[in-house]
Formats: sequence, C-alpha cells, structure tokens
Amino acid sequence: MENSDHPTEGDPLKREDGAKAGMPASTSTEKLKKSCKDFGFAKLTHWRTAVFFFSLFLCLTVVFAFSFIIPCPVRPQYLISWNRTFNDTATYDFMAVEDASKDKVMDVLFVIKSSEGSQNNSCAGEGLPSPCIFVLAVDGTDGETLWERPLEPEFHWAQCGLAIDSSRSWDCLVSHSDKLTAIDKYTGEVQWQQSQTAGKPSTVPVLSLPDLDGDKVGDVALLAHDSERTEVVFLSGKTGLQIGSTVPLDTTKTDNHLLYRTKGGSYYILLEKDTGLFGLSLWRVAAEAKAGIEAGLTKNKDWERKANATTGLVYIFKSDQVRQVLKTAEKDDSNLLLVTGTGVVQVNGNLEMLWMYNTSLILGTPSFGHFNKDGILDVVIEVDVGNNTKKVIILDGESGIIVWDVPLQASPNSPQPASIYTSNIFSVFMFWGLSLTETNSSMQVTPNRRAYMFHPLYSNVLLESANVVDHIIAFRATLLEHGRHAAYFTLTGPGSEGDEGTVILNKRKLKQDVPESRVIRIGPGGDTDTNEDIKEAFNRLRFSDE
Repeated sequence: MENSDHPTEGDPLKREDGAKAGMPASTSTEKLKKSCKDFGFAKLTHWRTAVFFFSLFLCLTVVFAFSFIIPCPVRPQYLISWNRTFNDTATYDFMAVEDASKDKVMDVLFVIKSSEGSQNNSCAGEGLPSPCIFVLAVDGTDGETLWERPLEPEFHWAQCGLAIDSSRSWDCLVSHSDKLTAIDKYTGEVQWQQSQTAGKPSTVPVLSLPDLDGDKVGDVALLAHDSERTEVVFLSGKTGLQIGSTVPLDTTKTDNHLLYRTKGGSYYILLEKDTGLFGLSLWRVAAEAKAGIEAGLTKNKDWERKANATTGLVYIFKSDQVRQVLKTAEKDDSNLLLVTGTGVVQVNGNLEMLWMYNTSLILGTPSFGHFNKDGILDVVIEVDVGNNTKKVIILDGESGIIVWDVPLQASPNSPQPASIYTSNIFSVFMFWGLSLTETNSSMQVTPNRRAYMFHPLYSNVLLESANVVDHIIAFRATLLEHGRHAAYFTLTGPGSEGDEGTVILNKRKLKQDVPESRVIRIGPGGDTDTNEDIKEAFNRLRFSDE
C-alpha cells in the first residue's frame, strides 16, 4: 500500500496534490475559496439559515394560534325538545322558519297578542294601545327569545323570506292596523313603516321584484284584496313608499290569487275568475301604475303569445269552480296545482295540463313530497269521505294516479300534511288525525288528534305518536340545519285564531317520537317486519335538503 501509485487511496489523509492533513493549503485550494467568496456563497448560507429559522417560527406561531388563540368551531347544542308558554295571550296562523341568529340554524318567527312581551317590553311602554301585537323570533336550538318587536294592533298577515336574491336590508313584512312594517329578521329593528293605501289582504300575496324605481334596492309588489276589490300596489323596497298609482284588477273573485315567476324571470299575477284561472303579466300592470317602471320587468314570449290582445289575460284553465292555485315548488317555472270543486289539476310552466284527478270535498290545502325516487314531486291531498272520516291520498306527480292512501278520523282544523326530504331520494310524510283502529276500539272517541309518520319503503305501516295535540294554530316540519336535525313545530292556543288564552310554541325532534310511538298495520303485508325493525328504519333515516 505504501508503494501504491495512487497516494490518495494509500493514505486517505494525503491530498491529491501531495499535501497531508494539517499542512498549509495549496494554491489551488486558496483560489477555490477565494472564488466561492467572490460568488457570494458565504452570504447565501447565512440567508438560508435565516429563512429556515423564520419558517420554523412562522409554523410554530400558526400552530400556537390555532391551538390556543383561535377557537375551534362549536356545533350548536340542540335541545331535543322545548316549549314556550305565554299566558293570557292570543296567537295567529303565522309561523316562519328562518335563520334569525346567523348561526346557520333555523329559528322560529311568530306573532302573539298580549299586554307584555317576554323581554320586559310592554305596549304602554312603547306608546301603543294594550294589548298590542308582538313579533317574536326564538332560537331554534333552545327556544330562547332572540328579539321581540311590539306593533300596533290588529294583526292581518305577515310574510318573511323576502330578502332572498335582493339588496334589501329587511326580510319580513307585517300588515297590522292600517300600516305595513318592514322588519330586519336578525335584529327585529323596524326598517320602515308606511300607511296602507290599499285594502287589507286576507292572504299573503307579496312578491320580491327587481329594482323598479332606480334606487338600487329591490322592490315588492303587493296584491291586496278585500270583499269588494282586488288591487296591485308597487312599493319601494328601500322606503316602503308607493311607486306610482294603485291598479285595480277586473276580477269578480277575490280569493287565493297568486303571484308567479316563470323560468325566464317574468312575473305574472294568476287571477281566479268566474270562468277559470288566468294570468296577467306584471309588466302590463306596472306600466299602468307608472310609465317607465315596466322596463325592469321581462316578458315571456310563450305566455304573451297566448295573451288576449285586448285584456292581456293569458288563459290557463277553464273552470267555474277554481278554489285554490298553488306552486308545487318554490323554484321558478314550477308546476301549478289547481284545486277545483271536482278535483285537482296539475299544469306545467308552459300552460299544458299534465293530469287531472277527479274527487270532491277536498279538505284544507294540498302539500307535496317524494313518494318514489323519480325526482318528481308527488301531491298529498285529504278528502272528506263522510261519517267524520277523511282519506289521506298521495297522487303520483307524473301521472296523477293514486300511489297510496289511508283513512283517518277527521279532526277540525287539522294542519295540512308535511314532508321532509331524505338522503335516499324519497320523503318522510307527516299528517294529523286519529287512526280508525283506535276509534273502533273500546276507547272513547275524542276530538284529540295525533301525528302520524309514513315511510314510503314501509307502505303498509304508520307510526303513531303517543302525544295528543289539540287546537293547533300553526304547524311546520323542517330541517333546523343544512342536511340534518329534522324537527317539527306546533303553535297551539285557544280554540279559534286570535282568542285569548294559553299559547304554547313547542319544538320536537322528529326521531324523538319514534321509541314511544305505536306501530299500526294498515294493509296486507304490514306484518312482514317486526315493530323493532320498523322503528329502527325510522331511526336510521338521514335527512337532506331538496
């Protein structure tokens, strides 16, 4: 090894130039170091060190912030059930479910009539006659009052959800005394209040519109009617002042008119006349109220092609017994459901009749849900079949044929059926009455009503709630949060709307009633599953937004 021709291999401490460790560096090495310094490599090393420690400090700061300073999101803590009781109070058939606390959980807005509110507010303290009306918003999670707004009596109607797709700062419009009041649903503050210039409407025909008066705030149209006339009023969404003049409509029937928006964004008033249902373009009415404001409203070519050249009326359905007209969904260009004296008719957005189901004595107002998985909304109606009995019927939304029905004892003033959409495409249905299996038993027949749940995959079974609820003034079944926590609210009070007594607002989680509910077999094949299996199927349900 000592005689090796490669000294660097024979002596690892010897350099290629023959110098040993500890000896002065060769001239070439010194030149290399000098060259590195000339290129700034030494400075680059210092910068790399600084960047490393800065990155380490930044990472530690972020970890510390998220761990100790910035709190983790906290999901709302729901009470499975809660109730609010108001003594010596009256209430009305109005209940809105809106997010009034900005926590992405639905809250409840309703109206009571009392001398004092629940937050130490009084009518006298606000300079109002006593008793007055209070608009309240209560938290959907625990029932605590978010805000309350005393207003001058008497109450006529209210509508919320008007701020969607608009630049308005208010969401609820309340008709009371001779006034219209716009209220911010988040704070309860009055945004504006104006005197009503038209008749007091018995329904809630309010429609959000684009900006008509040029103040960059969306406006509203109010379809006002009383026993003698029907009028259209345009109101500024910013101030509540009337835009233009009041436009009277030539119609002899004054009930259940509807404001409708087509797929292209055109607005029409659906008028019930003695000869049938007709549509009148809102741009025609707006032009009559004030020239020029109709420029903000579009025309639907398909509808206008069918309009009468003289009156502008668009023929929709001919019948002298039109009682109700409903939209099957909230979206534009939704189908229309007409209730007549001889049955129900469904018409699409192109004014084509889809189907007709003949029946008489329809009770209440129809509702909608998904019985099957075809994605088309089905129709739920209640029909009086005599002998204090009604039949709950589900009609296929595509064909109008009966896909399911069940008889129940009829109860006065029962709420209309409701449904909640599930992640399995179908809906779970809820309706009120009293099972005939119970009334035919040895139990005494009472006017009390119970809630029933129906699962489309178990079509021969009903789940009967153990809770007896009477004198329901308003009822809503809904999801409290996006895609979860299905619940229902009941607003109960004295026997008639507006009578003074004890008022109770109650919230119950939908699945809360399942364990104590009674399984009722209503047809052949209903005994193929055990009661436990059926209840477990309800407990496994996962709900969704439609």
